[in-house]
Amino acid sequence: MKEKIVQWIRDYFEENGKGCNAIIGISGGKDSSICAALLVEALGKDRVIGILMPQGEQYDINMSYELVNYLGIRHFCVNIKDICESFITAITESGIPEKTLRNEKGYFSNTPARIRMTILYGFAALMNGRVANTCNKSEDYVGYSTKFGDSAGDFSILSDLTVREVKALGYELGLPKKFIEKIPEDGLSSKTDEENFGFTYEVLDDYIENGKIDKEEIKKKIDALHQKNLHKITPMPSYKK
Repeated sequence: MKEKIVQWIRDYFEENGKGCNAIIGISGGKDSSICAALLVEALGKDRVIGILMPQGEQYDINMSYELVNYLGIRHFCVNIKDICESFITAITESGIPEKTLRNEKGYFSNTPARIRMTILYGFAALMNGRVANTCNKSEDYVGYSTKFGDSAGDFSILSDLTVREVKALGYELGLPKKFIEKIPEDGLSSKTDEENFGFTYEVLDDYIENGKIDKEEIKKKIDALHQKNLHKITPMPSYKK
């Protein structure tokens, strides 16, 4: 699978951006780390540019720096704290009722992801690049991504791979274990992904790959999340005349 993905990346750039660079957001987690490693293998480190985008103080930012240094890729750091605050202030000053803002937690959690994607496309425009999407199949299945945020991009490397497959790729690439097994967190609530889900990625991957699940209440929860978030992974509906 690793060799097929590497060839797919080369084919994509041959057809959609010959000589272009790959622009990728680096969070320090397994998905961006493994995507970056695959890009380096496919294109060479000189054509991969990592963008670090902490929001204020990020306690684990060292993992992002360790990853880009390990791969030897060019990288830039843009702190999005002031951008997010300015954006939210501008919306607030438009006259929207304060009660509306207080009750809409999704707005505050999704805004940083969309700002990060805007920054990635800014670098792509400035540095002759194509933006890599780093979402995996497991997260996409239950909608654990932001529409037009981290779910966006020009090409997607891992979107047909479950978490266990992504990890296996990481080991096949020879990445250090710390980049593969870092516990994924949402970066907002101080909770892990699995704490937010109420089930593990192992359970989710078994259900996606084999339809196997032991607890009916977990099955219902996964099915409900999938149905609720289908709009994120299906093409935009368009009127046909």
